[in-house]
Parts: sequence; C-alpha cells; structure tokens
Amino acid sequence: MAFPETRSRRRLTVAATALATAALAATTMGVTAQDELTIGSNYSDEVPATAMAAMIDYCGQEAGVTPAVNTVEHGAYQDSINSYLQATPDDVFAWFAGFRMRFFADQGLATPISDVWAEVGDNYSETFKAASTGNDGEQYFIPIYNYPWIVLYRKSLFEENGYSVPATAEDFAALLQQAQDDGLVPLAFADKDGWPAMGTFDILDMRLNGYQFHVDLMAGKESWTDERVTKVFEYWRDNILPFSQEGALGRTWQEAAQSLLNKEAAMYFLGTFAAEQFPLEEQSDLDFFAFPPLGTDYDAEMGIDAPIDGFMISKSPQNLEGAKAFLKCMSTGAAQIVYLDGNPAAGVAAGLDADTSGYTELQTKAAEIIANSGAIAQFLDRDTRPDFAGPNAMQAFLQDFLQDPAQDITALQESMQAYWDSLPPL
Repeated sequence: MAFPETRSRRRLTVAATALATAALAATTMGVTAQDELTIGSNYSDEVPATAMAAMIDYCGQEAGVTPAVNTVEHGAYQDSINSYLQATPDDVFAWFAGFRMRFFADQGLATPISDVWAEVGDNYSETFKAASTGNDGEQYFIPIYNYPWIVLYRKSLFEENGYSVPATAEDFAALLQQAQDDGLVPLAFADKDGWPAMGTFDILDMRLNGYQFHVDLMAGKESWTDERVTKVFEYWRDNILPFSQEGALGRTWQEAAQSLLNKEAAMYFLGTFAAEQFPLEEQSDLDFFAFPPLGTDYDAEMGIDAPIDGFMISKSPQNLEGAKAFLKCMSTGAAQIVYLDGNPAAGVAAGLDADTSGYTELQTKAAEIIANSGAIAQFLDRDTRPDFAGPNAMQAFLQDFLQDPAQDITALQESMQAYWDSLPPL
C-alpha cells in the first residue's frame, strides 16, 4: 500500500533534465535497466523535491533501475509512516537516523544493509555509522546529509539596526528587547505543523540541562515530571515567548521564514533549511549563529540538533538488489552533491568523499557549527519513540503549552508522563 497520494513516475534523467531513455545497458552494479525501484519520499516542498528528483535520477542511472517515486507531504509522511511500513511499502523510503531508525529496525520493518555498509563504510565517520546502526548491531540506514538548528538573521537588517551576534544569554536577551523596541518581531515562530516547537524545547533543554539528560528524557530514562523539565518550560515562557511571533499555531514554518525574508522579524530559530524560502539572490544576505549559551554548567558542551537524513530499505522489497545498488550510489559524495547543488540550504554532505569546494558560505558555516558542537542530538521527534512524538502526544502537549503558557506546568508535565506510561513496551 502506498502513501495516500498519487504516485508520479520519473524516467531516468541527469540532474533533473528530461533525458528519457527506453532502457539502459547493464550497469556497474549489476542490475538490469528493466528493474523498477519504488521509492517513498517526504521531499514535498518545491526546492527539496526538485533537488531530490535530480539525485534519484542520477542514482537510478548509476544503479541501472527505473525509479517510481511516491512523494507525500512531509508532515503526513511522518504521521503515517508506521502504518505505511506495516502494509506494502515502497522498496526504498526516506527516513531519519538514530532512534527513529532503530525503532523500525526493532519492529522488523526494515531490511538490514550491513553488506552495503561493508562496501561503503569507509566513506562515513564513526558518528554516522553509529547513527545508522540498529540495536542488533546491523546497519539499516544510508546517510545523505545533516544540518544544524541555528538562529538565522539577515545581515543587512543587523547592519541597519546596529545589532551584533550575541555571545551570552545576557547579550541575547538585550538583542531580543532591542529588536522589539525597534518595532520588529524579535523571533519568528511557527508551530501549525506541530514539530517546529520541538526544536525550541530541545535547545533549551540541552542548554539548561545538558545533552545527556535530554537524550535520557527522550528514551524514557528520565521523567517528564522532573524539575529540570519544569525549568525548560519556565525559561521558555519567561524569556523566549514574550519575544516570539504571536499566532504560531496558525502559521507554517514557511510563512515564518517569509517574515524573516521580508525583514518583519529579526531572527528565526530553525534548521538551515529555512533558507529554502529565500530566493537565491537573497541568500547571500542570510547568516546564522548557534543558539547562545545560557550561563549553565553545559555552556562548553554547546549541544545542538543536527538531524541526519537518508534512506532505508523496507522489510520485503520487490527489488532488493536494485534497492541496495541504489543506496550504494546514495552513499557517494557525488550523489549527495547532486542533491545539495539543487538545495544548498539542506545542509552538508555526509560522505567523506564529497567535493565541498562548491559549498556556499552558509554550508561552510553549518559544517563548522556541527564540528564545534560537543554533543549532537537528532531532534525530538527522531530521538524518542514515534508514538510519543506524534500529533496526539508531544506535538499536542507543546501546542497546548503555546496556547496557554501561563497554565499549571506541573499538571502539563504529569499529563506528558502519564501518556508515556500508557504506551506499550517496545
């Protein structure tokens, strides 16, 4: 069973051109051109969809398969992934590294690809390999790129208003207040889709309580009623929300990014993919910085969310050999750069052999921020179990908080923990 959208088939092309072929000769990876490979994709927005089409077509030619792509809106894809994988999924599907990859591997809903990793593993760091490895020690995932969550701003707006990049919590607080005094929205903010607020929770939790507490909380090793969680919500309520764009629950992240583009907002905390909303000619005016330290014992750690995106093979693919050949291609820097050339805002290539000489200034800076972080999380909805991260659980709890930040935080935390406790054991 496919996701609930019409499947669109793309004949093989190079870099998304319309170079159609009736068949391909035998390929370097031993798969015949007649082999169709079905691919589930969550790259639904225009820029990433076009860039992914180029990468898929490139690897289709390299692997000698004919891709049939089933593209689903990003949020709907994530919300329905569990039922999709338990039905009749596509051969290959886009997904995320870390806990969320291991969750489906543990359920037997993905095919191990340790044999692929035996051939391509030298092109990845140990960090990427660990993020691709299941609890059984097998690899299940091929990373393509990752990207940091950071505070974006327009250089020209900062220059016009005499703003400086903040180095401390006090600097950041002063900048937020100054931007508000200047008639700007200090922080663009949106949470209509439920997941963007997770990034704010993550960064505050890591800054206030450290990476280890954060990942243990995500894994259920710490309680949601812990006073350290209370501290996160209180800091958010008292120090961030008063300077955040109002009406977040009715706004998409794309619309919030537009307010940064239009110089209505001074800053925006999101992943580097927010730059997708900027025309290419405007991106040179975009810059960002890591969320400032908050004066705690974890300042030196400077933990961040830097999610890893990639692809997996479903449990019973119709074209297993074609799927493995396709993922071998996706493990190469050449293929990853095809995607990033079309969508440089997406982040930085995972493969060690990627030619980074063409990186934009933003990509180079993203790579530096990732390299300088002492602790890297994958993002809340990837570091915890999917049935807790979904729209009926954590997304709803955070939206409830945003709707009424003055509510009894302790009661909200108790509801979170009660929901966690109600979930079946993994």
